[in-house]
Amino acid sequence: MAQQILPMLPAGSTSITDTLSVVNAAGRWTYFQGILPVFTHAAEDDRTFQMFAGQLAAHGHCKLVDIERAFGVSAISVKRMVKRYRQGGCPAFFAKRRGRGASVLTEEKVALLQELLDAGVDYAQAAQQLGVKSETVRKGIQRGVLRAQKKR
Repeated sequence: MAQQILPMLPAGSTSITDTLSVVNAAGRWTYFQGILPVFTHAAEDDRTFQMFAGQLAAHGHCKLVDIERAFGVSAISVKRMVKRYRQGGCPAFFAKRRGRGASVLTEEKVALLQELLDAGVDYAQAAQQLGVKSETVRKGIQRGVLRAQKKR
């Protein structure tokens, strides 16, 4: 005969399921299975929270609605956590986001723009000469892709 787990929860905890609970103390979330701690993370660490919540729901330790109620997050965000966990596992939550890249400021345009900027042409006029938006050139300067002449 299988032994049953009593629904014993630590004092001051928030119940997720009958046997799973969470406590936020001293800036750390600690998850308990019964009275045994099973996981902990910093309160401001959203990525780790999303990873563990997605893991709990994906493995069937709790329902999506249990996470929604316990943490006050939306249903769609919990679904996204589960989807991300199922597709990429734990590393998916900590991977660097992929960007589109520089589709307008190609290496040759950057070189031409830099020549114009070094010659003292205003960035808006340089952008107009090469047929790119002045905002694109300004952002390139801001990111450090281009160097602008300092105004005197």
